[in-house]
Amino acid sequence: MIKFEDFKEIDIRVAEILDVRDHPDADRLYVLTIHNGETEKQIVAGIRSAYSRDELVGRKIIVIDNLEPAVIRGETSDGMLLAAGSDNGPVLLTPEKEVPAGSKVR
Repeated sequence: MIKFEDFKEIDIRVAEILDVRDHPDADRLYVLTIHNGETEKQIVAGIRSAYSRDELVGRKIIVIDNLEPAVIRGETSDGMLLAAGSDNGPVLLTPEKEVPAGSKVR
């Protein structure tokens, strides 16, 4: 269990996917350029088997925006998208209604 104070430190917000490219060194990964309402960032996500690039560009997703950067197979990831696991692969968490990029999830 984590304390509520620790949970409050997590910056969860809506981001818009601006661009998607295949990861050059991993068949299951995409490299996404997202806009978090303030800046563009790059994240690496293992959703290539479940979504085409065309399905992703322009889509709003939920991200952890203040995660420490990580290098994933040579590509820097400056956040993490949230997805549910299913028997058919990952399912992106998305806002139910239209909200601007940068909106905080509470």
